[in-house]
Amino acid sequence: MASGNGNDDAASSKTTPIKRQRFTGTLSPHASASDPHAPPSPILPFELIAEILQWVPAKLLLPLQCTCKSWKTLISDPLFAKNHLRDSPKSTRLALSFASPTREFVLRSYPLHGVFDAAPIGATELRYPSNNRKCFDLIVGSCDGVLCFAVNQSRVLLWNPCIGKSKRLPPLKNQRREGSYTIYGFGYDGFSGSYKVVAVFSYECDGNGGSNGYKSEVKVLTLGTDSWREIRGFPSVVPLDESGKFVSGSVNWLASKSSYSSVIVSLDLQKESFQEVLQPDYGDVAVLDLTLGVLRDCLCVVAHGYNLLDVWLMQDYGNRESWTKLFSFPCLETPGSFPCVKALGLSEDDQLLLEFGSKIVVYNTRDSTYETLQIQDINECVASEVYIESLISPCS
Repeated sequence: MASGNGNDDAASSKTTPIKRQRFTGTLSPHASASDPHAPPSPILPFELIAEILQWVPAKLLLPLQCTCKSWKTLISDPLFAKNHLRDSPKSTRLALSFASPTREFVLRSYPLHGVFDAAPIGATELRYPSNNRKCFDLIVGSCDGVLCFAVNQSRVLLWNPCIGKSKRLPPLKNQRREGSYTIYGFGYDGFSGSYKVVAVFSYECDGNGGSNGYKSEVKVLTLGTDSWREIRGFPSVVPLDESGKFVSGSVNWLASKSSYSSVIVSLDLQKESFQEVLQPDYGDVAVLDLTLGVLRDCLCVVAHGYNLLDVWLMQDYGNRESWTKLFSFPCLETPGSFPCVKALGLSEDDQLLLEFGSKIVVYNTRDSTYETLQIQDINECVASEVYIESLISPCS
């Protein structure tokens, strides 16, 4: 898009009103249906149409696929989806899963700006692609508009709610072991231009293996393939998080190194190698619990003390010196209780969206107040995730 040359004011005095003309997406001139002898309507080159549509929000583009075949082909093209993801304005939403009064699994989506503005929230009930409404699938995370769900210990579902496309991945086929569990991560490898799902399968090994008698095996599936690949090098720690957090081309988990210490384990999706991400210097604060999150595309740590919460942001991924304490504020619950606290989002005026146990709250840093999100029919949320609307298909 070319910028102005600075002569707009001088030129405006010489301009005359311009008659609005109808443009079409065709590549050849055509005569008016009512007057076959009329001059052809002006033509907008298809390349320019594609450039314009690249800047239209994803939700508004979907009905435009019915305009003509060429537009439908363009909007559904994976390359256009990637360019659109890069250029278009982002619509960010909050997905909440919860149990209905009949104990069915329900997913709803809310515009994030409405949550922060305390405006009346328009909810959209999402049509989750599962036949079993009694099964409460865990939201692993989101990347570029695609949500990742752990259906069970061996199955994963990828789904873009904006375009309604989903993909069930092949089962892991791990051997069942005593005390075993699987946690997942989902992210994008910018070097290969591919999305990857990571599965960490941990199990008891009678003290002959990793930390605290547990051992972990890691497998990766690259979207577009139908097989899991094993990768080695996961350190001798016990994963604690329910899911990995995707930041800067890596998936990050909180893990237990011993009974008294925890570490952040990172998987570089390009190199498929592991490393430890050093935590902030908490100083004299007695940290009783930690959770990982992502705020403003940066790795985030919420450190839970006896009666305070500290929110840290790693502004330069991998650089310990870049850890910055954003906020420190009192707990919502009574001192001594330690609900899981997950950072979900941060507004431009520094309002912090938190999953606080089973509640969704907004903490206003300007006046140090909490506001619990009042959503009809939701007493307790099962899981929450912030995502953007996009055209990225998990099937491509």
